[in-house]
Amino acid sequence: MTKVVADTGDFEAILKFKPQDATTNPSLITIAAKLPAYQSLVDGVLKKAKNDIGSGASDKAVATLAFERLAVAFGQKILNIVPGRVSTEVDARLSYDKTGTLKQAKEIIAQYDKLGVSRDRILIKIAATWEGIQAAKELEEQGIHCNLTLVFGLHQAIACAEAKVTLISPFVGRILDWYKNNKKKDYQGAEDPGVVSVTTIYNYFKKFGYGTVVMGASFRNMSEIIELAGCDLLTISPKLLEELSSTEGEVKRKLDPVHAKTLSIERINMDQATFNKMHQADPMATEQLTKGIAGFTASLVELESLLVTKVSEIKG
Repeated sequence: MTKVVADTGDFEAILKFKPQDATTNPSLITIAAKLPAYQSLVDGVLKKAKNDIGSGASDKAVATLAFERLAVAFGQKILNIVPGRVSTEVDARLSYDKTGTLKQAKEIIAQYDKLGVSRDRILIKIAATWEGIQAAKELEEQGIHCNLTLVFGLHQAIACAEAKVTLISPFVGRILDWYKNNKKKDYQGAEDPGVVSVTTIYNYFKKFGYGTVVMGASFRNMSEIIELAGCDLLTISPKLLEELSSTEGEVKRKLDPVHAKTLSIERINMDQATFNKMHQADPMATEQLTKGIAGFTASLVELESLLVTKVSEIKG
């Protein structure tokens, strides 16, 4: 009833759980890049960047070029394991820059093209700001498929669906985090605000026949996953995949496209003014989108710093 995606850059975990797809982000790649098992991959990318850019280039310049290639190198390795797709992320610092997002997305696809990887196996991962969504709209029209991430509000989801993006990633656990911190209340099962949000988005999409796929992400516990059984896709960390695999029990379908069609749901006409109005009226979505972009940016900076250090250590 649901396809499972591995939320990791760890090849061993992907081999173990055999998911349909895999997704990575800068924080996951940074963690993986520090592990001994991946040193040869990272060093290989750095050495090639150093050779390509020339001997007179600074360590920072080499690291910048390697940084742009590393996510694709991880993506290529992952695609040798999974039968489906991998998501590769655009620099989070471009989240409010439509032109910059378009440029980097096309550069990522060009790298995969050179490696002979079919575009059907790649999702360009972009933060679901208004600018990011509009960039994704143009990319989809050009045959470049997108995964819009950091989705916290229905307005973001609807804008993505109307832009005909391939996939969205609502962040279940981060929605729960915000409500627990701000409402000082614990939530269980179907009452979990993250579960409620994804259920609402899923039902809206199925009610009105949108083709955009819903992929629940960022889970805090196994209960959230069970409550969203039936969602198109769920991207799950190795820790929770391990917990699921060692647990006995029946999983009942909770989200159903046939049931969604019977629901009474008001259709919202989405434009930029409506998007901005709904975003400003939703403090959770506003805060978590900003926080999410800042977190991805911090991971990028950490990865860049790590690569600069490694450049000075390698020879050749």
